[in-house]
Amino acid sequence: MAVSAGAGAGNRFGFTTGQVIQEFGYDDDVDPSVREKIETVTGTELVDEEYGDVCDGTLIWWREDDAEHEDLTDLLVEAQSNLEDGGGLIWVLTPKPGRQGHVRPADVEEAAQTAGMHATSAATVADEWSGIRIASRSRGR
Repeated sequence: MAVSAGAGAGNRFGFTTGQVIQEFGYDDDVDPSVREKIETVTGTELVDEEYGDVCDGTLIWWREDDAEHEDLTDLLVEAQSNLEDGGGLIWVLTPKPGRQGHVRPADVEEAAQTAGMHATSAATVADEWSGIRIASRSRGR
C-alpha cells in the first residue's frame, strides 16, 4: 500500500469521522500536512500524550534519537492500552531512509512484536516521513 500526503491521505490511514486520535512524539519536525489531513477526515483535533480518556487511534512520530527499542515497545503498549477496547489503529511514523533520525522498519517491527503486536503495512505518508501500521495480534494466536 502506498499512501501519499495528497488529497484523502487522512482517511487512507483508516481513520474516520468522529474518531479521537492520540498523537505521541510531536515536535517541530513533524509534517503539518499529515496532521491536517487526519484532522480533516476525523473532524477533530489530534489529542496529545496527556489525554486522559480512551481514543480510537494513535499516531506516533518516532526518530532514531527518541529512545531505544525497548522504549518504543513501551510506547506501543501504552498506546494500545489507551485505545477503546484495546483495538484501533496505531501508526508509527519515522523519517525516511537518508533523512536525519531514520529508524529501520525492522526496528519498529521488532518493537511491535515484543509488545505483542505486528506490523501490517507500510506507507509513504509525506516527503520526509514513512509510516508502519501496527495491529494487535488476534487473541486466538
